[in-house]
Amino acid sequence: MNKTAKVPKFKSESEERAFWETHDSSDYLDWSKASAVSLPNLKPSTKTISIRLPESLLESIKVEANRRDIPYQSLIKVWLAEDVKASRASDKN
Repeated sequence: MNKTAKVPKFKSESEERAFWETHDSSDYLDWSKASAVSLPNLKPSTKTISIRLPESLLESIKVEANRRDIPYQSLIKVWLAEDVKASRASDKN
């Protein structure tokens, strides 16, 4: 059995973050007792950005999104994700 130290109480999230940046969690947790978990409903963090597009391009995107019956912003995210994935795959070859 691993002897683990007690995790201190933190006054703030930033204090806790600073602590874990300089300490090894294995000194405080017995990872041999850990089990895998699934978080199927966990949504990735998002960040709002602003991007300037020519009006004609935005209108074309909206038309295509409407044709697919999805929000145009979702379509843009799908296209960006697909392009980045394809680009990374071609970089590996």
